[in-house]
Amino acid sequence: MEYLEIEGGNPLCGEVRIQGSKNAALPILSAVILHRGTTILRNCPKIIDVLYMLEILKGFGCLVSWEGEALVIDASSLKDCRVAECYGRQMRSSIMLLGSLLGRMREAFVSYPGGCVIGARPIDIHLEALEKLGAAFLEEPCGLRAVCEKPAGIALRLPFPSVGATENVILLAAAAEGTTVLENAAREPEIGELCRFLNSMGAKIRGTGTNRLVIDGVKEFHDTEFTIMPDRIVAGTYMLMTAAAGGDVLLREVPLEQLGSVRDVLEQMGIKQEAGEGMLRIQSKGHPKSIPKLMTRPYPGFPTDLQSPLLAALSLAKGTSIIEETIFEARFKIVEELCRMGAEIRVEGQTAEIRGVKGLRGAELTARELRGGAALVLAAAAAEGISRIYQYHYIARGYENIIRDLQSLGSVVKST
Repeated sequence: MEYLEIEGGNPLCGEVRIQGSKNAALPILSAVILHRGTTILRNCPKIIDVLYMLEILKGFGCLVSWEGEALVIDASSLKDCRVAECYGRQMRSSIMLLGSLLGRMREAFVSYPGGCVIGARPIDIHLEALEKLGAAFLEEPCGLRAVCEKPAGIALRLPFPSVGATENVILLAAAAEGTTVLENAAREPEIGELCRFLNSMGAKIRGTGTNRLVIDGVKEFHDTEFTIMPDRIVAGTYMLMTAAAGGDVLLREVPLEQLGSVRDVLEQMGIKQEAGEGMLRIQSKGHPKSIPKLMTRPYPGFPTDLQSPLLAALSLAKGTSIIEETIFEARFKIVEELCRMGAEIRVEGQTAEIRGVKGLRGAELTARELRGGAALVLAAAAAEGISRIYQYHYIARGYENIIRDLQSLGSVVKST
């Protein structure tokens, strides 16, 4: 059985380059099929979810190749509009292919999305928004069939700033007739990155970075070369890991402007930070200060994707902390594993009370989803003794090479 073995309890020291963003790469890979030509992507992370998405694109008829560190995709000859079930059920983000497939092929079939077990994550917001642009859906036993013979721009407002729904609207509206005005759009940096990518291949999108996007549909796109931004969640994970384990860590190619809420939290925890151009140095003695209360929020609030790593870090804080999860209803699955390491955490509904302990101990652990798995790596690095984390594949869905990164910081890590 696969597992990651980590010998913890030592301060981290060294430097790490932050990989390309998972949450930006996946919608961009969906967007490439809108163009009947070639796209070159740089800094695309080589993670499991990206590899799954590339297999889906190959199934559509795309030619995909890595030329050194550049990812080259030729989408000139799409022959299919059906997402292979074996990949669609593996990853939640396959649902965003609806918008791009309808924009290019005017039809699509997508399996009901799978991925992490962190909550229901309904797709009704996606479907209702796409219907307003002209799409029609038919539920089938294995998935959703969609058609959109003539997508047309319209003014619409999302009931909640859903990242996925915002992306799907952008993808279809970019190829629709007329202008779409999207209100209450998600403001996550990955949305802006998708808009910048689409504009680089001929789209006309205004309002990037705000909750009001104006999208003028275009009839065709052109070849482009685009560099994907660094991953703010990976950067945040290593920031919190250093806070918990202690040490002196330099992070390179860091999206500093996207990490305001995370840096604010580290400041509350008493962690020393030194920022420069594209770099961030974190210094910690371990056992940070507790946080009276924190709530996860859509961007620019504290990201739900870093709630589990923060939970792990606060299990070693001095005092009692409160975290309220407002995005997903099942983000506290990691608590059972942390308590096995000696943490003292009580969960009631969507709120966790964390009483900091003097130390965590190594244990046999099981990752059940991506961000919780990364949080277990954080806890293991800070714990005394050896930990084994099973189901490492969940972590590899979003972290390009967390083993290499920890080894570069002096941790004793190996996989089996």
